[in-house]
Parts: sequence; C-alpha cells; structure tokens
Amino acid sequence: MTEKPTLTILYQDEHIVAIDKPASLFVHRSFLDKNERFFALQLLRDQLGQYVYPVHRLDKPTSGVLLFALSSEVARTLTEAFTEREVSKTYYALVRGFLEKQVTVDYPLKEKLDKIGDKYASEDTEAKDALTCFETLCQGTIDKPLGKYNSVRYSLVKATPKTGRRHQIRRHLAHLRYPIIGDVNYGDNKQNPFFAQEFGFRRLMLFAQSLTFPHPVTKTPVTIAATFDEQWLAVFDHLGWQPPQLEESA
Repeated sequence: MTEKPTLTILYQDEHIVAIDKPASLFVHRSFLDKNERFFALQLLRDQLGQYVYPVHRLDKPTSGVLLFALSSEVARTLTEAFTEREVSKTYYALVRGFLEKQVTVDYPLKEKLDKIGDKYASEDTEAKDALTCFETLCQGTIDKPLGKYNSVRYSLVKATPKTGRRHQIRRHLAHLRYPIIGDVNYGDNKQNPFFAQEFGFRRLMLFAQSLTFPHPVTKTPVTIAATFDEQWLAVFDHLGWQPPQLEESA
C-alpha cells in the first residue's frame, strides 16, 4: 500500500468496533516486516480519534472481519469469549482441487512460532486440539494444462473453525492436500503462479466473513459480517459461479 487507506467500519458502538480488514495489512506493528507503513490498529485509532484494543488476530494476507474493543475492560471480556469458544467464526477459502462436500478435520496442531517475534519462545510444546468443519459450495475447472494435469480444478470452501489455533484453516486444508490458493507458507508452488497469471493478482484467497458472539456488555447476540471484495467477485465471474449466500450483520 502506497497511500494511507481508509478502513471500512462494519460495526461500532460505545464499546466495540469492527472493520473489514484488507488483505496485506498487518493488524499491528510487527518484527516480521519492518518496511510496512500502515497497520490496522494505528489506522483505526487515527480514524476514530481514540485508542482501540485488538482482541483477536487475522494474518496479514487474510481479509475480512476484525474486531476491536474500545476499553481495556471490554478487551478482557472479549478475549475471554474467544478463549472460551463463545465466538462463532465463518471463513471462505478458494482451494486447489475438488474437495468433497463435507469434511471435518480433527487434527492437533503445534503452536506456529514466528522466527523473529517468537524467537525466545519454546518450540518443545505438545500439539493442541484443533477442529475445523469444511463445506464445499462450488467447484470449477479451467481447461489449461499445469504440470502433469490437463486442467486446473478449484473448490470454494466454507470453513467453520471450532478452535483458534494459529493458521488453523490454512494448515488443516494443507493437511487434506487441498491448500488455499495464494498461500505461500502451505500452498502449491505451481498453482499459485498459475492463479496470479490467470486472474491478474496475487493474494491469499482466505476471507474471514463473519463473527457471532455475545456482546461484552449487553450480552445480546451480535453478528458482524463482511462481503466479498472485487477480486473475489472477479474470480467467481471467471469461474462462472454465483456468490454464495453470506451471513449478514445482526
């Protein structure tokens, strides 16, 4: 990003605020990329004119709903809600190949550490339980050769993680051998360049579409939802797919 972006606010009250985070934007300053100029935390703080508190994370390349608290007390309550699995999350991913209709992955994951940010953390830890439910919504083919295959296959997958391990959806789909398109850590080094050439952009095709949780103060259920951006819609159009029915804010 060369120009300072204006963040799209999906929900705001006196206690919480949620944005539609663009792909390729860090949540906060990181040792991972010292050359970055913009971060969601600082951008939102400047946009609102007040301090905000992150309560969960989205990877830099993942787009979609990102929630913040407007006080430290509310931040603690929301962090506990995530820890206690009181928050329902819905994601969409574009993956290599034709994934079967319904798949549940119960595959423990070891903590994924940053080489720089977590360099003092112990790597000698046990794998923790990790559960994700996948539903295949669309499948499509591009009739162009790639490697030993005569065509390229894609599936649009709805992912519902039941736990919150780092890179959980990305790692579970790679475990199934259906990696997310554009994933430079766990993806396919032939598919990713093909996709970039075919569609004209490079990005991780993972979208955090909605969060549902009890409001930290009123305790009433809240759903905050985002919609597919123009690049996602261009992929749907190219593959002849209708965008799926999404969760709506409530």
